[in-house]
Amino acid sequence: MTQIALIGDYSAAVPAHQAIPLALERVERECQLGLSWQWIPTRDLRHASSDLATFSGIWAVPASPYENTVGVLDAIRWARETNRPFLGTCGGFQHALIEFARNVLHVSDADHAETNPAGDQLVVTRLACSLVEQTGPLRFTAGSRLREIYDVDTAREGYRCNYGPSLAFRAQFEAAGLRFTAVDENDEPRAAELSPDVHPFFLGTLFQPERAALRGETPPLVRAFAHAAAAAFA
Repeated sequence: MTQIALIGDYSAAVPAHQAIPLALERVERECQLGLSWQWIPTRDLRHASSDLATFSGIWAVPASPYENTVGVLDAIRWARETNRPFLGTCGGFQHALIEFARNVLHVSDADHAETNPAGDQLVVTRLACSLVEQTGPLRFTAGSRLREIYDVDTAREGYRCNYGPSLAFRAQFEAAGLRFTAVDENDEPRAAELSPDVHPFFLGTLFQPERAALRGETPPLVRAFAHAAAAAFA
């Protein structure tokens, strides 16, 4: 049985939280994978190495700020350093950027404008235009994992956020191996990933692909993540 940890503070009022179990159920049924998943409230995260040891995949889910930001960042770092397949969507992606900046770029005070607007090193900043309940086009980088997963050059996805990657750090992230592989029509980064040569599956998106399940569709990215989790510790 492939176990997936859903890291986040569950709320039935959050559309993405409604969608995630539906998306996983669709993948399990269509791909005949033995999947199980468990919501892990961030307040319960103390030591990722023990709290998450039984899980094959880690999904940092939308709806931040989290109750326990430190615990979420520790969980993301543990997934990255132990080669656990990792997916971060919306707030999960934003926090993956913070974790990477702090522990790979060595920007020790890297932070999020929502929770620390006066911070000196904000790798996640307020968007010029809100993307709450907005849908827009994406262009995938040729040869990227995302391009392979979607099997098209462009797609449309939906958002529910006011914050995104700071362009000031884009070159540093990419030089360190975290490539932005989906951009919007203005070339603004909307997703990032580590190369398969570096990590079996480490990918984050500002958009919320899981919400396709609310329309009765199976999200390709969730399918790919589940397959990676099943393969990682088979």
